[in-house]
Amino acid sequence: MSGAAALSAVSALAVWEEKLVSAHDGKNGSEPVAMPPIVDQSSWETALAELRVREKAATRELDAIAAARRRLPMVALPDYTLEGADGPVRLVDVFEGKRQLIVYNHMWFPGEEWQCPGCTGFTSQFTRLEFLDSYDARFVIVTQGPIDEALAYRARVGNKMTWYSTADSPFGSDMGAPPGGGFQVNVLLRDGDTVYRTYNTQGRGVEQFGYTFALIDVLPYGRQEDWQDSPHGWPQSPTYSRWAPSEVFAQYADRA
Repeated sequence: MSGAAALSAVSALAVWEEKLVSAHDGKNGSEPVAMPPIVDQSSWETALAELRVREKAATRELDAIAAARRRLPMVALPDYTLEGADGPVRLVDVFEGKRQLIVYNHMWFPGEEWQCPGCTGFTSQFTRLEFLDSYDARFVIVTQGPIDEALAYRARVGNKMTWYSTADSPFGSDMGAPPGGGFQVNVLLRDGDTVYRTYNTQGRGVEQFGYTFALIDVLPYGRQEDWQDSPHGWPQSPTYSRWAPSEVFAQYADRA
């Protein structure tokens, strides 16, 4: 990371940390404004058991949704060519011999040093994807940014995934992620040299692929965002205000 980029990242980290302190009303996060009610062990177990019924019902519904997803039809795709670290690569070769491919369409803003913090933070989770080998699958990033810029950004923020560019291909637009567009997740299936699109999601549908929100949602205070249904007095702030800016991930990468 260049000296200027490093300075920018350090400054962004300081500003972000100051904002987090302010979000806790100047209490440095040590004095929450409210707490759950205190009960005896038996009452706590009863309340937990009631919640567990709903959690198990939700799990069964998610299983049913996954079963329906496995029964979706698919559509054949053209023979797209993307750009990888080693030059042009056919979409079918992005599979690297696997039959299944998950594509995260990473947002890209031309000329910007720091790209979408949501995409940057979300994809930073995926540092060990070898487990997908046993499932005959890969998970990669495709972005509208030129490949040289995309790979430089990947290195700057310490991202561990494999990146491809669709800057000179209609693939991104056809998958719902045109230049200037939002993020998407697309799932593809290969049969020989033919590639099919089997699934797509975007927005909050992408949350299911990461662990960040799953961990945050089991915390007593949850995401602490003002759209959430929380008890009176729970700490709340604007949506994503606690999400680290992209520059901070560069700092995290330097600390690793």
